[in-house]
Amino acid sequence: MKDSYDITIIGGGILGCAIAYFLSAVTDSSIIVIEQEKKVGLHTSSRNTGKVHAPFYYSPDRKSSTATYALKGFDMIKTYCALHKLPFKEDGVIEIAISDNEIDVLHKHVQWAFKNGLEEEDVRFLNKDEMLQFEPNLKCESGIVCFRDASTDYALINQKLMEDAIKFGCKTSFENKFKSIYFNTKTAANRKMTIIGTVKDITTDYIINAAGGSSLDIAHSFNLAKEYTDLHFRGEYWIAPQKYSNLTKRSIYSVPRYTEYPFLDPHWIIRSDQTCEVGPNAVPVFGPYSYNFYDNLKNVIPKISSSFKIGLLKLFLNTQFLRLVSGEFSSSFSKTSMINRVRRFLPSLNPSDFKQRGKAGIRSQLIDRNGNFASESLLVEGESSLHILNYNSPGATGALPFAMNIVRKLVQTNIVSRTSRSINSPLINEFD
Repeated sequence: MKDSYDITIIGGGILGCAIAYFLSAVTDSSIIVIEQEKKVGLHTSSRNTGKVHAPFYYSPDRKSSTATYALKGFDMIKTYCALHKLPFKEDGVIEIAISDNEIDVLHKHVQWAFKNGLEEEDVRFLNKDEMLQFEPNLKCESGIVCFRDASTDYALINQKLMEDAIKFGCKTSFENKFKSIYFNTKTAANRKMTIIGTVKDITTDYIINAAGGSSLDIAHSFNLAKEYTDLHFRGEYWIAPQKYSNLTKRSIYSVPRYTEYPFLDPHWIIRSDQTCEVGPNAVPVFGPYSYNFYDNLKNVIPKISSSFKIGLLKLFLNTQFLRLVSGEFSSSFSKTSMINRVRRFLPSLNPSDFKQRGKAGIRSQLIDRNGNFASESLLVEGESSLHILNYNSPGATGALPFAMNIVRKLVQTNIVSRTSRSINSPLINEFD
């Protein structure tokens, strides 16, 4: 395999593979995806709820682009799943108010839904009695039913995107972790940059950093986004036993207690294979792959020392954030605490029935110098590089339109050239 490419994509998650899919289909550029693991999608892209999110609880003021990509992503994922016979179940979702003072939030979310592009038939507000008729086992004061919401398997989509990209000519380098970047300043150099990897080095003219939890560290190695640090949050799950498989028809979310932070409270999840889970919480950890105690512990000192100057300390001095964190730690150490957070609206759940933990996932949040969370994804451009930071939920939902938009801009700015060949695919046809 040659080690010189026009474009190198760092990261084989669903976003990196979606970018590779469109790039390899619509350009003549030589492309490679380098991935630190032995296959694609082993982290956040396969460690999630599997929901294709509708944009009804995203503020149109603070999360307008997030909502736009989620709205468009629903149709594109539906098309792609149909093309490859992947699971896509349009099962809808419910958000509920557990107390009277949360009902106004639901009304606000209905208005957000319309501002974000949903239609009247997509979202329906139900009072307490109507909701009980809809979901008899649910305890709440009112709720929103969003019909334009679905369940899928993002790990399968991730893998299929990579397979398609390979068919279109994309290359891969697995178990090759990014270590550093070297800029080739000699005029006779074949390529502008050399990526130093753990397995092999790659020379390239352009780099797209889609490395998820490692993306900020890579951006820092390019001397970019130095004003930000990141903090990682582990979302944990408990798998419900079979006896609860028919408890509700749809996944259930409650109005989040801390709306200024980018986390939902643990909720009742029905996956595309009909298994049910409770989760996720949001436990602060010190690394993007800290799935267990040992991995978390070894990252404590490096993370604190590198983040001390730019915001992490201010965040942990915020009393409201500390209250959130204490509740998340409680639900991590205590199964009963976790299940009881969902038991508030599904009172028939018995914590002692839950025996098996689900697969934990980790979300990496960008934090500025003032200790504030970045509200949306951030694109940082360097010389011959593009860094995608803070790409979080509903990132998988919006991955296809987000990737298509990036590739379209690369074509428009002549970083890559449009191919003359034709690929007959409904998503590729949509590119133009």
